[in-house]
Amino acid sequence: MASIIGHAAVAYALSKALPHSAKKNAIVTVGVLASMLPDLDVLSFKFGIAYESPLGHRGFTHSLLFAILLGLVLMAVFKKYGKQWLLFLYFFLCTASHGILDACTTGGRGVGFLIPFKNDRYFFPWQVIKVSPLGVEKFFSKWGLEVLLSEFIWIGLPCLLFVLMIKLLNTSK
Repeated sequence: MASIIGHAAVAYALSKALPHSAKKNAIVTVGVLASMLPDLDVLSFKFGIAYESPLGHRGFTHSLLFAILLGLVLMAVFKKYGKQWLLFLYFFLCTASHGILDACTTGGRGVGFLIPFKNDRYFFPWQVIKVSPLGVEKFFSKWGLEVLLSEFIWIGLPCLLFVLMIKLLNTSK
């Protein structure tokens, strides 16, 4: 999996495309949390749920259906603070980006994008993001530094380019 830092970076970058709103800080905070939420499925290990199960790690919470459902719920919560379709799109993309990043990592057993319709797990052909270790102790190690460097290159730089593009588009109006 990508680290929570990488997931948060994508949600934050996506937020730059949102118009100003009375609750923009709250919307962005919830978007960042939505980008991390799919990894709550690591709790499945504590309950003896197999990785390959639809409810296992990188299963349903990493699926596109989960991203749609969470996007709809969060859109409803924030509906009076912006255009509903734009709020849905933001929350959907924040959540879906989690599985997309995980499918670009060098480890794990793939992402269940199509659960509950199909239990297959997928990786993208370009697995360039170094997989993040589970556990805080392992993250603060040489492995963790390699993850952060990998994420800077493959997540941070594209996010920075996206933010700069949004700023350029907004200044040209």
